[in-house]
Amino acid sequence: MAHRNPRLRLLLLLAAAVALAATVFAKDSKPVNSAPSLLSLTTAELDEKLQECPFVQDLNHERLAAQEETSSLMKRIFAIMFPAGPAINSLLATAYISGPPNFILALCPENIDPSSLSVMVAFAIGGLLGDTLLHLIPQTFMGEPHDARAHFVLNDPDRNAILGLFIFIGFLTFVIMDKTLRIITGGSHEHGHSHPHSHDITPSAKSSGHTSGNTDNLKSRKKGTSKTTDVAEKEEPAAPEIKPSSILNLVSDFTHNITDGLAMSGAFYSGPTVGAGVCIAVMLHEIPHEIGDFALLIQGGFTKWQAMGAQFITALGAFTGTIIGIAIQEFSKRGDSLASGAVDGAARGLFGTDLTAGDLVLPWTAGTFLYVGFSSLPEILETGKNRREEIRKSLTQLMAMAAGFAVMFFISD
Repeated sequence: MAHRNPRLRLLLLLAAAVALAATVFAKDSKPVNSAPSLLSLTTAELDEKLQECPFVQDLNHERLAAQEETSSLMKRIFAIMFPAGPAINSLLATAYISGPPNFILALCPENIDPSSLSVMVAFAIGGLLGDTLLHLIPQTFMGEPHDARAHFVLNDPDRNAILGLFIFIGFLTFVIMDKTLRIITGGSHEHGHSHPHSHDITPSAKSSGHTSGNTDNLKSRKKGTSKTTDVAEKEEPAAPEIKPSSILNLVSDFTHNITDGLAMSGAFYSGPTVGAGVCIAVMLHEIPHEIGDFALLIQGGFTKWQAMGAQFITALGAFTGTIIGIAIQEFSKRGDSLASGAVDGAARGLFGTDLTAGDLVLPWTAGTFLYVGFSSLPEILETGKNRREEIRKSLTQLMAMAAGFAVMFFISD
């Protein structure tokens, strides 16, 4: 038994040495694992850390001292129009862009020519491109400052690439939508971005002219055919048949309004100034858009009040899109707050960045606005044979486009 004691003693010493080494290793590695990695901090968390820096605090103090005591007139107007949080303000903005353009239709005559709206379309193009270039794209990459303090912006190539990708996805979404509708209608789809021209004659105009000619011929006949004349004059004209293209135009308008609602919610969750700018840009676009669609529906067989009712129904698409957008934003905020306690050193957002689903709505909106603005340009570029008249019209359109851009520029102040 005695010769076994040294072996047993050696095994016990080895076991004790292994246990001691494991304890020391665990003690040394614990502080490394327990400390949160700086790479896991989001841009907002990094901004909060930098606000504690004495230099940044001094800079903020001077910026606040230099800031004007009174806010600009536009900001005070926006504060009255949008007095609540981003969700309520999004719904208010949707009501603003849906109500007035549809009420204007009551003042429009039934025989309005869509091609006469070219100046309004030019003004809307300037507003849309101004909002995209001055508000949406800069705020997508830089964020909107909510106060006069200096804020931290993370120049992350991966993050910027994802945001740029979703600008393109927004642009491509409308390309696919527009192309699909043109294929379905056999190339005859005339959505609100490009309207038919003045040389298009409505079916009602054609039929009325034909009836008038027959009536004059009947009246010039002899008395022997007076009965036939009376019967023909008493016949009521048949109600115009509604074209399938008009129904497809309503479907596309409803879908387009859903995207307007998504844009509205994404903008207001990015910041109040961005939301107000998007609201005005969409409203500038919707007025000629709704009037043009109204004229198309009249030409497609709708009566004036049927066309107005159909336009009010399509306006519900904007509220649908706004509610969907609010749900996306709230879900993203909730998911971000649940993940804020993680300290695993890995990125908590999408695609290996700190982005959330809500952050992708604004660049997507910028892409859709770019398409709507650029797709309306062919209507402005169309010219006739009268050079003097075309020069005058072109100068008017250019001034209208510059005015629309100027509105967005002054909102940026």
